[in-house]
Amino acid sequence: MPLTTSFTATPGQVQIVFSIITIVVLLHVFLGACAYSIMLERKLSAWMQDRVGPNRVGPKGLFQPLADGLKFLLKEDYTPAGVDKTLFTLAPGLIMLPAMIGFVIVPFTGAIDITGLIQWMGISEKNTTYMVSVLGADLNIGVVYLVAVASLGVFGVTLGGWSSNNKWSFLGGLRGGAQMISYEIPMGLALLAVILVAGSLRPDAIIGGQLAGAWNIVQLPVAAVIFYACMLAESNRAPFDLAECESELVGGYHTEYSSMRFALFFLAEYFHMITGAAFFTMLFLGGWSVNPFGGWDLPASGEWWMGLIQFVVFAFKMFLLIAFAMAIRWTLPRFRFDQLMRLAWEGMIPASLFVMLVTSVFLFLGWQDWMWAGSLGMIAVIFLALPIMPRQSDPNHRVKLIGSRFSPADEDFDATSVAESTVG
Repeated sequence: MPLTTSFTATPGQVQIVFSIITIVVLLHVFLGACAYSIMLERKLSAWMQDRVGPNRVGPKGLFQPLADGLKFLLKEDYTPAGVDKTLFTLAPGLIMLPAMIGFVIVPFTGAIDITGLIQWMGISEKNTTYMVSVLGADLNIGVVYLVAVASLGVFGVTLGGWSSNNKWSFLGGLRGGAQMISYEIPMGLALLAVILVAGSLRPDAIIGGQLAGAWNIVQLPVAAVIFYACMLAESNRAPFDLAECESELVGGYHTEYSSMRFALFFLAEYFHMITGAAFFTMLFLGGWSVNPFGGWDLPASGEWWMGLIQFVVFAFKMFLLIAFAMAIRWTLPRFRFDQLMRLAWEGMIPASLFVMLVTSVFLFLGWQDWMWAGSLGMIAVIFLALPIMPRQSDPNHRVKLIGSRFSPADEDFDATSVAESTVG
C-alpha cells in the first residue's frame, strides 16, 4: 500500500539523495574490500609460492582481517622524538583521503528506473519518471576531477617522510614524490587520448562511447598499458615500490609509524588500487559492457535488476584488475630507482606523446573505427626505433671472476689491473 504525504520530489532531488546514499554505502564497501584485499593478496601469494596462507582465524581464515584490525588498534601508537607532530599525524590521512574521494565520479551502473519505489513512498510528481544512477557526483569535468584528486596523494608520502626526522624516511618520501609526479605525466597523456576518442570529459559519455562501439582497450591498447602501469606507480605497488624498498630504506616513508597510523598507509595502498581499478574499468573496459568489440550489449538503462547486473559486471572487472596487480607484485622484481625514472622519462612519456599524436591524426582523418590499427602501427614503430635510439652504457655488465661458471675470466685476465681501475 503506497504511503501518503503532501511532499513531492523532483528527479534531481531524488538523484541527490540517491548519490549521498551511494557515497556512504560504497565508502564502507570499499573499506571492507581493502581489508579483504590484503587477505586476498596473502592467499594469492601463498598459492603462487605453494604455501597455505592465513587459515587459523575463522573458517578458512576468513576472519583474519578482523584480527589484523584489532592488532593495529591495540598496538602502542609510538611517536619518535624530534618529529613534526602535526605533519606526522596528518600524513596518513593525506595519503588516504584522495583515494576515498576519487571514486565518486565513477558511474557503476547506467540509469535505473525507480519510479515504482518513489510512487510507493508517495512523493512522486504526476506523470514523472524517476531515473537514478549509482554515482556519487555527476560532474561535467569528471575526468579532470580524477586527475586533480590523484595528484594529491603525493603530499601524504612526501610529508610523512619529511616529518619523521629519519634520513631513510626522508629519502623514501623524496623517491615517492619524484616517482608519483613523473608517472602522472604519461597517465594524463593516456587519459587525454581517451578523452579525444570519447569527445567528452563526462564519465558516462566515455562509457557510452564504448557501449556503442569497441572498448578503449581494443582501440587504444598502448594507452591502456601505459595507464595501468602508471596506476601501479601511483599506488606505490611493485615493481614501482621503491619509495618503501626494505632492502635499501627499511620501510621508507612510513618507517617511523606504528599502530593505526601505519595501518592507514597500508590501507591507502589498497584503496588506491581499488579506486584505480574502478577508473581503469570506466576508461578502458567499457564500464558494465560485456561485449568488447561492439554490437549487442547490456542496455544503458533499465529496471533495478538490470542495474544490479551492471554493478556485478563492473565489480567483477575491478576484481580481475586487482588480482592481476597482485600477481604482478609476486612475479616481477622491483626496478632500481634510476631504471624506474628512466622508464617514465625516456619510455612512457615519449610513448604517451606518440599515442596522443596518432590518436589526433586518426580522429582528424575520420578513421575512428581503425584506431586499433594505429595502435598496432605505434607498437611496430617503437620496436623498429629502439635499436637506433641512443643508450647509456650497460650498468649491469658482468664482472669476470676467476673460477666463475657464469662469467669466467680468460687465461690472460689480470685481476689486479681490474681492481685498480675499479678503485681509481
